[in-house]
Amino acid sequence: MDSSASTLILCPPLNLKTQSKDGVNLVFDSTCLLQKQQSLPTEFLWPHEDLPSGGQDEVKDPPIDLTGFFHGDEAATTFAAARIRTACLKHGFFQVINHGVDRNLIRAAHHHMDAIFNLPLAKKLSVKRKPGELAGYSGAHADRFSSRLPWKETYSFVYNHANNPTNRDVVSYFKSVLGNEFEVAGCVYQKYCEEMERLALVIFELLAISLGVDRGQYRKFFEDGSSIMRGNNYPPCKEAGLTLGTGPHSDPNSLTILHQDNVGGLEIFSDNKWQSIKPCPDAFVVNIGDTFMVI
Repeated sequence: MDSSASTLILCPPLNLKTQSKDGVNLVFDSTCLLQKQQSLPTEFLWPHEDLPSGGQDEVKDPPIDLTGFFHGDEAATTFAAARIRTACLKHGFFQVINHGVDRNLIRAAHHHMDAIFNLPLAKKLSVKRKPGELAGYSGAHADRFSSRLPWKETYSFVYNHANNPTNRDVVSYFKSVLGNEFEVAGCVYQKYCEEMERLALVIFELLAISLGVDRGQYRKFFEDGSSIMRGNNYPPCKEAGLTLGTGPHSDPNSLTILHQDNVGGLEIFSDNKWQSIKPCPDAFVVNIGDTFMVI
């Protein structure tokens, strides 16, 4: 990708054109692009070799059931750890079910993120992620790159593992950045992040068992850390076969826990080919990141 300090000239429906020392700054507005562009802007075109060829195989690995772990069943825990070990040696991805995260909480997290992405463009740009920071809105990463742009927008924020039941940093962030009307959304994501922390520590414990080290080693290492919560929105695209929502990459962090909607599109590279991961509403997809691989 070509790195660029300026944002792209894509579609300025609200006269959002600004000038900087690096040139003209404009924004990604998928609604405007869908309505007014006859063809996909060249900034979103990807090389043919990076695009899906169609008819990808699906990953056939069944999800890993965590019921036994939560019930203290050592045999089931050992079996789950062995399944995780096999998946990590093969491609680093697996799905978990019976993870203890309430379905209603998952639905609420999707609902409130949809509401954020449906905000007026000017509102989203007012909470735009600043260079060097982790939290905020980003449209197609157009402020960082000038070609092979992903057809997506994201909203991110930080969650600190404070081990404090009164910690409400996510709620405070939503109220201070988006406004008091987003307090309910902040409460939802506070709880969601707490649940993701709990689940992550369970997975780290199972990873420790699978590697034959003390089962509490990684739990202790990560329990006082922090996480980034990110919602991704992939708007409809008239020429979806020419672009990507997210390009080929590896995750630089230690662990990614993802919940897919029912649209699908997630693929992993395994056995020298791209394979899709079919959405499962009751499962979380787990990816082992680069940082954990070098610990």
